[in-house]
Order: sequence, then structure tokens, then C-alpha cells
Amino acid sequence: MPLARLKEFLDSHNIRYVIISHSVAYTAQGIAALTHISGKDLAKTVMVKIDGTLAMAVLPAASQVDLSRLATAAGAAHALLALEQEFKDKFPDCELGAMPPFGNLYDLPVFADEGLSRDKEIAFNAGSHRELVRMAWEDFEKLVKPRMARFATGRIGSTAA
Repeated sequence: MPLARLKEFLDSHNIRYVIISHSVAYTAQGIAALTHISGKDLAKTVMVKIDGTLAMAVLPAASQVDLSRLATAAGAAHALLALEQEFKDKFPDCELGAMPPFGNLYDLPVFADEGLSRDKEIAFNAGSHRELVRMAWEDFEKLVKPRMARFATGRIGSTAA
């Protein structure tokens, strides 16, 4: 039950949210198309290693992580994409690649791109490749306390920075 832990956490904090079910999709852009949510309005969670420590980078689905900007924002020497084998066991209640951006539930730091805070709501994977959660950005920020920074760049498949 991938969604159970997240729902319990949100309910225990009296947070209003909506669950959106969709057919199976494995990419953020695919989910955005299925759910009719813009790729800039859907958040994706990318697992990174910042100076060797696992962390979550949360950014618009239509963007990519600029690892150099992320390292600078974190005050770190290096930021790299994490390999699946480095984080797959951290999320026993989630399908691989569908982790919600709640690092506080998994003892991981969370970095969120500043662009996400421009919207009143955030939508993200809820632990499975079949469900999203949509909730107020303000509530997400209050619960997760992400470190805000500018590290999203361009659109997938684009060279724009």
C-alpha cells in the first residue's frame, strides 16, 4: 500500500489533499499527459547525492536538475544523480521511481526548486505509478520544510538553460 504512509501523515496533520488515480505511467511527462496536469505544474522527485549524502531534489516535471546549481545551493563540492541501487531500499513502501517528495518521512533532506513555490498547489507521485497527490504548496512547505533554491533548468529534450 504505497499511499498509506503518506495519507496517514497528511491526515494526522489535518491537511487537505486530493488523490488522482491514473493508468500506469513511469515518467513525469507521461503522468502529466495522462492526468492533464501541465509538466510545469507537476513536481517530480529526483534522487541525488550531495557530497555523498542521499537527498531529494523536487522540481517541475518539464525541467531537469542542474547539478552544479544544486551543489552550490547546498554549499557542497559535488552533486550527482543517485543510482537506483543506492536508494531503492530507502523506500520500502513505494514503487521504485514513484517516491513522494516527503524526505522527512524517510530521513532525507529535500531541496525544492523555487519555481514550484509560484503555484498555489503542488502535485506529485504518491508512492506508486498509478496515483498522484495534489495539495496546497503552503501545506507542503510547512510539513516538509524543503531547502529552496534555483536548480531546475530548461525543458526535457531542450538545450535551454
